[in-house]
Amino acid sequence: MAKNSSSSTTVPDTAWLGRGRHLGPEPELDVRRNLIALQAAGVLDDFLDLDPVEAARSTVLHPRDESADPGPSARRVFEARWRVADGVMVRAQLTTYDPESRRKEGEGVTWVLAAEAERAWDMHWPSPATVFWPDSDRVAWDHDTVAGLRLRTTNHLPKDDDELRHRLRDCARQSWFIHVVVHEAMTPDAKGQQPISAFLPPSLRHRVVEHRGTPEQAQTADFAMKRELGVRMPRGGAVVLPSATQGPEYDAERFTVRTVFLDGSQPTELLDRIKEFAVLPRALPDDAERALTRLRQGWHLLTPDEELVHAQGMVMKYAEALDAMTNSRDLYREAAEAAQAALAESGGGDGGVLRAPVPRPLKADGSPLTALTKAFGRFRDPNK
Repeated sequence: MAKNSSSSTTVPDTAWLGRGRHLGPEPELDVRRNLIALQAAGVLDDFLDLDPVEAARSTVLHPRDESADPGPSARRVFEARWRVADGVMVRAQLTTYDPESRRKEGEGVTWVLAAEAERAWDMHWPSPATVFWPDSDRVAWDHDTVAGLRLRTTNHLPKDDDELRHRLRDCARQSWFIHVVVHEAMTPDAKGQQPISAFLPPSLRHRVVEHRGTPEQAQTADFAMKRELGVRMPRGGAVVLPSATQGPEYDAERFTVRTVFLDGSQPTELLDRIKEFAVLPRALPDDAERALTRLRQGWHLLTPDEELVHAQGMVMKYAEALDAMTNSRDLYREAAEAAQAALAESGGGDGGVLRAPVPRPLKADGSPLTALTKAFGRFRDPNK
C-alpha cells in the first residue's frame, strides 16, 4: 500500500485539521442544520454554503490561485467564522467529497476540515468539528478514513493477525488523527468501557481514535505493533502510536504508559501523554497542505472591513487598467497623425487616410480587467 506523501512543511500551531467520513444519507443537510442553529444561538459570526464550482469561480482573495479550487469530486464547500477566548477570530472551511470508489457499500462521504486562528491554537477552545457537525452519536459523521474506526468511542483491535497489521499500517500512513492503543488487563465494566477521549479538552477530543486490545490480545498486539511501528504495548497499559509524518521528537518510551486503570477515573498520565503528543511537530501531509492553502487563499466569507479593503483594491485595479488603455490609445493616435504628416510632406501616396498600425494585444492577466481589454480592442482598427 502506498504511503501518504507529505511535504517538508510542518503543521502550523495556529491550525486545526481533520479528515473523516460521514456514513449517513444527507451529510450536507446535517452540516447546514448545525450551522443555522449555531448562528441563531449567536455562536457564529457568519457562515456560507457554496457550490464547489461557484466557490472556485468566485474566490475573492486570490482569484488566480488554482489551489483555491476544491477539486472535481467536491460536493459542497462550507465556511464559518467565529470568535473564541479574548475575541480571537477562527476561520474554518469544510468540504465534502464523493468517495473515490463506489465499489464498496457504506464508504460514505469524505469530508476535510481546515480551521485556523489568529494565534496559536488552544486545545480548550471549542472543537471545529462540532461547529460543522452535530455533537450527537445519532449522526455518523465521525468515522476515520481508515475503515472500521470511529471517533468518540472505543474500537477493538482485529482478531486476525494480518488484519491487525494492515490496520496499524493504515492508521500510520493514511489517518490524520492521533491513535492510542489501550490494553485491557481484564474485561472492564460499563464505566471502564467508556472512551478516554471524553476526558480530553474539547479541541483535542475529536482528534483522537482509541483502540482497545482484549486481555487475550496482549502478545499478538504487542508483536504486531513492534513489527509495524516499532513500539510495544504493555500489558494493562497504553501507547500513543507514531504516524508516518512524525518527526524525530517522538520517543516510543516517552509515549508509553505502563498502567491504565479502566474504572471510570481519569487516566491522568495517559491524558498528559496524548496532549504532549498533540503539540509535537509533524510534517503536513499533501492533502492537508492543500486544504490549508484553500482555507487561506480560497476564502469567501469576508468581514465588513475585509470587504471594504477588497473593493478598494478592485477599484484601484480598474483605474490602473483604464489609465493604461487611455495612454495606449493616445500613443496609437499620435503615431497615426505623425505618419499622416510624414506622408503629406513627402508628397507620396494617394493622399488617402492612413490606417493606424495594429497594436499588439494587451496581455490578459485572468483578472476582471479582461472585459475592459476586450472593449478596447475596438480602437485597433479605425474602420470599426
